[in-house]
Amino acid sequence: MYKITGNTGEWEVVIGLEVHAQVSSKAKLFSGSSTEFGAESNTQVSFVDAAMPGMLPVLNKFCVEQAVKTGLGLNAKINLVSAFDRKNYFYPDLPQGYQISQFYHPIVGEGKIEIFADGANREVRLERIHLEQDAGKSIHDQSPDSSFVDLNRSGIALMEIVLAPDMRSPKEASEYLKKLRSILRYLGTCDGDMEKGSMRCDANVSVRKFGDNKLNNRCELKNINSMRNVMKAIEYEAIRQVEIYESGGSVTQETRLYDADVGETRSMRSKEDARDYRYFPDPDLMPLILTEEYIQNIKDNLPELPAQKQERYIKDFNLSSYDAEILTSEKETSLYFEEVIKDADPKMAANWISAELFGRLNKAGIGLNECIITPKKFSGLLKLISENVISGKIAKDVFDIMFETGQEAEEIVKEKGLQQVTDTGAIESIIDQVLVDNPDKIAEYKSGKERLFGFFVGQVMKLSAGKANPAMVNDLLTSKLNK
Repeated sequence: MYKITGNTGEWEVVIGLEVHAQVSSKAKLFSGSSTEFGAESNTQVSFVDAAMPGMLPVLNKFCVEQAVKTGLGLNAKINLVSAFDRKNYFYPDLPQGYQISQFYHPIVGEGKIEIFADGANREVRLERIHLEQDAGKSIHDQSPDSSFVDLNRSGIALMEIVLAPDMRSPKEASEYLKKLRSILRYLGTCDGDMEKGSMRCDANVSVRKFGDNKLNNRCELKNINSMRNVMKAIEYEAIRQVEIYESGGSVTQETRLYDADVGETRSMRSKEDARDYRYFPDPDLMPLILTEEYIQNIKDNLPELPAQKQERYIKDFNLSSYDAEILTSEKETSLYFEEVIKDADPKMAANWISAELFGRLNKAGIGLNECIITPKKFSGLLKLISENVISGKIAKDVFDIMFETGQEAEEIVKEKGLQQVTDTGAIESIIDQVLVDNPDKIAEYKSGKERLFGFFVGQVMKLSAGKANPAMVNDLLTSKLNK
């Protein structure tokens, strides 16, 4: 259980998250402008995006489908009737002076998401998912005395995924974000790239004494761009609030920014309520009405999601729950694994991917998408092991070379002469040499020091340069030592 111990007792942190997930679509929510990332500033802006007089929004049907798919993937209620509202506020990168969003009638209603964190399963409530358009981007580092505006993002479709304040630790918040991002990627509704701004997180944080059910004033931490920073920001803010209460002060409800460089939150502005935005129904957009048939059709075509894949891997491939969870945590990992096992044993593939491949990827600081070992090359290595061409120990050395060069395993083995020795006569000859060289160890072994068996195995493997088949070495050594 996560708790903050202060001078006056133990405190509990209360966390609610709002995630802005950019809808994966080629066009914006209300115009046909491109959403491609990295384009030159202000080159993907239509008259609608720039709020030119008389321009009317036209709803992107595909973005609606993506929002429904997301709701179904999160086991939430899909509302047959939803509507768009105008959220009024001024900012230089908001051309209309309002944001088209959904406040009164969102497209997705309540749901529940199960997470595992801090050693326990926990259910958190999903309050809603609504569609809205993104604002542009203000640029402050191009000139010492001027700011600029890039409207390429203006009008891009976002799903705001809002949780109830059900989480009680920074770790729970991080695990929720990991699970959410994984599901969105499996669904294909958001790429989840926090570095590019495709997924941004706001955290509402408050604290209270354990046993107190009242919710105190919360602070909203805006636009946190990584899961690690989400944890750090929540932890810092919770401690800050505890210190305020314990010094006799009160926490002001406000919006704060997390500065990752110094590891602190700082005040941005007072926290607005709904009335400050003067919401009202958008007069240019009719209510969005969906049919049960439309929703069912999307539901029937949902891809296999992480939890379903995990169950299948355990049942069909006899994998442990741990391995199944590792292999399904990211869509690209499960696709890689499924390509490998077309020509390899699933259990062996799971062990090598989770231990050897991920170990090297972590050490190199790269992702699976940057790995030059293709699934076909990977299964080629596993084939050499299963056919006793090389031992597991030699395979790790071969794998190191593959990881650096991208060469085929078979090519490396032939080039370096690493084929495993499986000739009984050759292995017996090496064993005989080891036994001749170590008569004192043989006497000790036969007097009861059976742990010396490992010594003999090691000497045989050393003389064979690691090429002798380990199983054959064990069998032949046992036979000779027990005569």
